Amino acid sequence: MKKIKLSMMGLVWLFGSSNLSAEHLDRVSSACGLTTLDGKPAVELQELKGKVVYMDFWASWCPPCVKSFAFLNQLEQEMKDHDVHIIAVNLDEKVKDAQEFLTKHPANFSIVVDPSKECAKVFEVMAMPTSYIIDKKGNIRHVHQGFRPGETEGLRALVTQLASEHP
Repeated sequence: MKKIKLSMMGLVWLFGSSNLSAEHLDRVSSACGLTTLDGKPAVELQELKGKVVYMDFWASWCPPCVKSFAFLNQLEQEMKDHDVHIIAVNLDEKVKDAQEFLTKHPANFSIVVDPSKECAKVFEVMAMPTSYIIDKKGNIRHVHQGFRPGETEGLRALVTQLASEHP
């Protein structure tokens, strides 16, 4: 377990073996100039405060991302009425690659692009996919690298627990 220093919110424990030294969502979101696939500005991460955010960094060349999308679609369906927002941040060099991936593996959750890769740098993404589970107060509560189907129940349980917490 690793302690992460947060602005204004004290310390939070992250589970896993990430070397991440992330901040509170308010601090990191300013570096995230995310866009839609067609290049328009996407939702600002601060606007998601008050919801549990499952933020997944992915790329079209990532075999585990195919399996994670199936899980994220299922999680979106299960949690859509529980203040949970799933956002998948694409890191492909060409948006066309992401669009082709999505043709084969449709997403029922938000897809955005990190054209400058600054958001990925701030979050210190080291593997594909890497997911950040953020509570309603904006605290990054869990970092998960890679995707193995046997881990889905633990991820689902954490999201469900965070959704039931009061901010």
